[in-house]
Amino acid sequence: QVRLVDSGGGSVQAGGSLRLSCAAPGYTYIRNCMGWFRQAPGKEREGVAAIDSEDSTRSADSVKGRFTISRDNAKNTLYLQMDSLKPEDTAMYYCAALGGGYCVTPRLDRYEYRYWGQGTQVTVSS
Repeated sequence: QVRLVDSGGGSVQAGGSLRLSCAAPGYTYIRNCMGWFRQAPGKEREGVAAIDSEDSTRSADSVKGRFTISRDNAKNTLYLQMDSLKPEDTAMYYCAALGGGYCVTPRLDRYEYRYWGQGTQVTVSS
């Protein structure tokens, strides 16, 4: 059973920064495709940023230039650095693991992901 633990959310003012973490203890496939998603009330879950086995990354247009996905393989941890936050970034954020083996092409389609964290809330006030 893969366990992903999201943390780092909080409340910030517009223009501020947060760094989300996703710990994956014992998950040996941390080097494979991983992603961050978010879901605001009344909206569908959407892909924010993703990374593949070759460390190629992909971000949603809405966060390009502001959010950066990265990981520390030695610590089995995925990160999302969020800068220049806007009120529209307010949502529950989830990390996810595709599962499976070596993965090329970062994925932003939530239906491809097999394992999910419990979520961490990000609230941005104007």
